[in-house]
Amino acid sequence: MTYLRSGLISAWLMAAAAVLPAASVHAQDLELSITAPAGAGGGWDSAARSLQDVMMQTGNAHSVQVMNVPGAGGTVGLAQFVQGAKGSPNQMLVGGITMVGAIITNKAPYNLTNVTPIARLTGDPLVIVVPSSSPYQTMADLMEGIKKDVGHTIWAGGSAGGADHILAALVTQAAGVDPAKVNYVAYSGGGESLAAMLGGQVTAGVSGYGEWQGQIESGDLRALAISYPEPIEGISAQPLKAQGIDIELVNWRGIFAGPEISADDKAALETAVQKTVSSPEWKELIKAKGWSDYYAPSAEFTSFIASEDARVHEILKSIGLAE
Repeated sequence: MTYLRSGLISAWLMAAAAVLPAASVHAQDLELSITAPAGAGGGWDSAARSLQDVMMQTGNAHSVQVMNVPGAGGTVGLAQFVQGAKGSPNQMLVGGITMVGAIITNKAPYNLTNVTPIARLTGDPLVIVVPSSSPYQTMADLMEGIKKDVGHTIWAGGSAGGADHILAALVTQAAGVDPAKVNYVAYSGGGESLAAMLGGQVTAGVSGYGEWQGQIESGDLRALAISYPEPIEGISAQPLKAQGIDIELVNWRGIFAGPEISADDKAALETAVQKTVSSPEWKELIKAKGWSDYYAPSAEFTSFIASEDARVHEILKSIGLAE
């Protein structure tokens, strides 16, 4: 998997700006609605509201509203968006790797070929945590617990078939246990899974690091590992690979427009998003949230989605979550 380096990001942003055609709609005229296909408090909700705030702060949109449509790993929101945003110049949808998995797992009627990729935005390291009261101090402890009793090792995370579920299953597999036996409880938003963690209802949890950063830093949650292949500055939890566990996974997020959008309207949205994510305000925000800049323009993002779909499908097949 290729991880963007800071030196490449600026070059890509300048290249994207150079090739985008002139748009017929000016940024100050954009009145946008962004669908976050999950409940409040989760990664997609946070990404949508972050984009909302910075687009308006920087003047790259006149107004931005966020609408939450939770359900089935984002596929409920995706279906509603496909049906309601056809040809629309002012509607966008947040999605990511979890949606790719949920589409496959749920055999959803719509997939990401039914929408228009605008840009890949961020890459979030997934983190494996346990409550501070847990007897598990290390990943080795957790994996030993999985070996002893996989059924009583209860995981909390996002929707079934998504990145959180995939990582829990891969860790179970790495512990030498049939990954199809993973005891995984799916929650529709980060707030719900956090409550389960803090309430001691589950053994371990998986989420984007940024979603639980506050609780990790306060000591309410203990971070055992991150899913990046290499350490990240400011995060004390070490990668799974550094702990001898050959697993890596990036929780990427992107933004989409509706189907059959015109070339001019697509260009206007691309330009507005590109200017937003190249702004100092956006860079400051993602640093505060613990996200990595994973920007890719529309054409590259489209190709990336196709490769991710194939990769995730193979992973889900290998752990019994897809045919």
